[in-house]
Amino acid sequence: MIRVKFLGAASQVTGSCILLSANGLTFLVDCGLYQEREYLSRNWNPFPFPPSKIDYILLTHAHLDHCGLIPKVVKEGFRGRILCTPPTAEILPIVLFDTAKLQEEDAEIKKKRHEREGRRGPYPEIPLYTTADVEKVLPLVEAVDYNLKIKLAPGVNLTYHEAGHILGSSIIEIVSSNSRGERRLLFSGDLGQWNKPLVRDPETFAEADYIFLESTYGDREHEEPEKVSDRLAENVNRVHSRAGNLVIPTFAIERAQELMFHLNHLVRQKKIPQLPVFLDSPMAVSVTSVFTHYLKYLDEESRALFAAGENPFNFPGLKMVQSFEESRMIDKVKSSTIIMAGSGMCTGGRIKHHLVTNIGRPESTILFVGYQARGTLGRQILDGQSPVRIYGQMYQVRATIDQIQGFSAHADRTQLWKWLNSLRKPPRQVFLVHGEKETIQKFGQEIFEKTGWKVEMPDYLSEYALD
Repeated sequence: MIRVKFLGAASQVTGSCILLSANGLTFLVDCGLYQEREYLSRNWNPFPFPPSKIDYILLTHAHLDHCGLIPKVVKEGFRGRILCTPPTAEILPIVLFDTAKLQEEDAEIKKKRHEREGRRGPYPEIPLYTTADVEKVLPLVEAVDYNLKIKLAPGVNLTYHEAGHILGSSIIEIVSSNSRGERRLLFSGDLGQWNKPLVRDPETFAEADYIFLESTYGDREHEEPEKVSDRLAENVNRVHSRAGNLVIPTFAIERAQELMFHLNHLVRQKKIPQLPVFLDSPMAVSVTSVFTHYLKYLDEESRALFAAGENPFNFPGLKMVQSFEESRMIDKVKSSTIIMAGSGMCTGGRIKHHLVTNIGRPESTILFVGYQARGTLGRQILDGQSPVRIYGQMYQVRATIDQIQGFSAHADRTQLWKWLNSLRKPPRQVFLVHGEKETIQKFGQEIFEKTGWKVEMPDYLSEYALD
C-alpha cells in the first residue's frame, strides 16, 4: 500500500513537501521553506518525520519554497539521495548558498537590533542553517535527465517530465507495482504556462491514478501574454515621465530572466527609453549564466535568439549588480532607473533596501510580477496596507503600486484545466496543494462538479492510504 502525508503547501502556498511511502521506500517530494508569516515557526520546528529514515528527496525545481529546507533536513540526519534535473542540480547550490548567507546576515542584524531595543524576537537569533550546512547537501545531489525511467527499487520507477515553470522544473512521475497491480502517481510541482518565451511548454499525460496538482491560480486567469510587454512599457514610461524609479521585486529564477527578455525587446524596439536597468541580485546574476549552459531546455523562441547572436539577457543600459557596495550606489543615480531585486515576495534580500528608498516617493512605482503569498510584505503592500514595517521601522506607502499577472510562471485556471483535460480516463483521486485554502476549495469544487472526480484538499499533516 502507498501512503502519503502532507508536510507543507497543504491549504496554503509555500513549504511544499509530501512524504511518500511505497514498496519499502520513503521519499520526500520537495522540501520547501515556509514564507508566509503565520507559518514561519514550522521552519524552526523539528522535521515531522525522522530524516534519517528518508531514502530519497525528489526535487521538482529549485524555488526556495520547494527546496529551502533541505539543508535543515540534512542537518537533522538525512543521508539519502537528492534527485533532480541537470539544470536544477546547477541552480540548487546557488539558491541554498544565497539563502544561507541571508540567514546568517539576518540573524546578526536581528540580534543587534533586539539588543538595541532591549527585547527578543519570536525566533532564535541564529540562522536556520549556514553555508557550512549547505556544503553537506551537495554530495547528495544527483542529476537525472528528463524522460529517463529510473529504477529506484524493485517495483518503483521514477521519471522526470517538463513542467514549464522555470528552467529545470519538472513533473515527477512515480510508478509503483506490486502483486495488487500498478499505480501511477503524478506530482505537478509548480505547473507553468504555455507559450512562454524562455522555457518549454508543460508536458501532458493521458493517464494517472493519483494526481498531486498545484492550484496557486486555480480561481483566476492571467492577462493575455501579448499585453505583458505593453503593461511593462506603460510602467517604465510612467516613472520616466515622473522622474521616479521602477522597483520590481523579482524572483531570481525565471522571473528575472523573463523581465530581461521583455526589457531587451522594448529597448531595441524603442518602446521605452534607454534607462539604467539594475539586476540587483547576485543569485539572479548567477542563475542567468546557467541559462546559457542549457540552451536545449529553452523554448524555441529563445533558442532562435541565441542562434542569431542576440543574447536576450544583454541589452543597452543593463547592469548586473553583485556586491553590496554596488547595490547601495544605485541610490546615487540621479535619473530614473529600473531596479529588479530579490526577494520576489519582499521577505528578505536587497529589495527591502530599495523599498525603503522608494516606497514613500509618489513619483516611483513598485511593480509586482509574481505571486505574493498571504502574510508576506509583498502581499501587505499589494493589498494596500500602509504603513508597512521594513527593517523594524514603519513606512507610509506613497509610491504607485501595480501588478502584472501575466508574468507569472504558474498556470492559471484555464491552463490547469488544459492540463487536466489531457487525461483520457478519470484518475482515482486528485489532491490539490500549493494554494490558499479558499482558492483550493473553489477549484476543487469546480473539478468535482465538472468531472465527478474524487478531489481531496489536504490540510497540514493530513495522511492518506492509496489503494
